[in-house]
Amino acid sequence: MLPRFVGRLGLADAVTTANAALGFVAVVVAFSDVELAARLVLLGAIADGLDGVVARYVGGSNVGPYLDSLADVATFCVAPAVLVYAAVDATWPVSFDPLTAQTVATAVVPALFVSMGVVRLGMYTAYDAGDEFTEGAPTTLAATIISASVLCGVHEPTVLLAGTAAFVYLMVSRIRYPDLLARDALLMGVVHALAVLVPYQFGRTFPWAILTLGIAYLVAGPLFYWRGGWVLTKLYGNA
Repeated sequence: MLPRFVGRLGLADAVTTANAALGFVAVVVAFSDVELAARLVLLGAIADGLDGVVARYVGGSNVGPYLDSLADVATFCVAPAVLVYAAVDATWPVSFDPLTAQTVATAVVPALFVSMGVVRLGMYTAYDAGDEFTEGAPTTLAATIISASVLCGVHEPTVLLAGTAAFVYLMVSRIRYPDLLARDALLMGVVHALAVLVPYQFGRTFPWAILTLGIAYLVAGPLFYWRGGWVLTKLYGNA
């Protein structure tokens, strides 16, 4: 007897499922090679964008939106949280006997990141999936910035935990982020691919480029991209 999903899922769903698998592998790798784990999360971000392209040209399924959010939990919530935990633990070894403030921060901040990421994805699926914008910083953006930071060599515990804590709020904030236009999503995809394939070339140029673009969109997107990109989207169709 064939599995239940045969005939119900398509190629786009296969890409989404592969994204979830990348999240798991990133978690496994994080404790032995944190920068390789960061590369796997960025590869997952490429897969996350690719499944939408495949669905547009080949066709999607009714299950697609739910699979997408579930895969995002693995790759853009759990994996980045473990990434931060592993990177911080390398400098501040976690010890529950005695319990220290550093241990509490190392464990609690990533846990809150996962929790708020799950809430954010649930809210997105329920309220924002059909809109041209979303409320709260996207989990993909949060995971990209965290992973790019690690890949840039930023392993300072206080910096990683502070950035992760900021996303705990930003992911469930009411700040509106417009959908990326196709040209911008393509640019980010190319830079992501280069950061995954050749992260250490030219003084880690490509990870720094991702980090710069990600922070620029995080800070300026709701103010400037919204007014320009959203108007273009209205005129020429959602990319």
